[in-house]
Amino acid sequence: MSYSPQVLEHFEHPRNAGELPGADAEVLLEHPVCGDIMRLAIKVADGRVDQVRYQTRGCVASIAAGSCLTEMVAGRSLADAEKITREDLLNNLGGLNSASMHASHLAMDALEQILKKLQSRK
Repeated sequence: MSYSPQVLEHFEHPRNAGELPGADAEVLLEHPVCGDIMRLAIKVADGRVDQVRYQTRGCVASIAAGSCLTEMVAGRSLADAEKITREDLLNNLGGLNSASMHASHLAMDALEQILKKLQSRK
């Protein structure tokens, strides 16, 4: 299986990995087909993503997708974070092969759910 240089970079040097004590919202998702698991946690300050962390148990692509997604949302307003698409994530990852596409779905589902959770707390 071949991965883009961006995927390999995020896998080998993941950004924002780990726990986030005192998070304003946290979600834990498991991909129903492959079994990969992603936890996403966010702290918000002044309507912006102040801190974001993820933990993934899964394949190379899932670890890379979590890392890339956290870089994409860090520092953004919640409104801007809502505008991130799966295509944006795939472009930042340099693409994924069809066998790894589930990783982009897992990451984007986690983002969607955590933003909904934050919205419901307003």
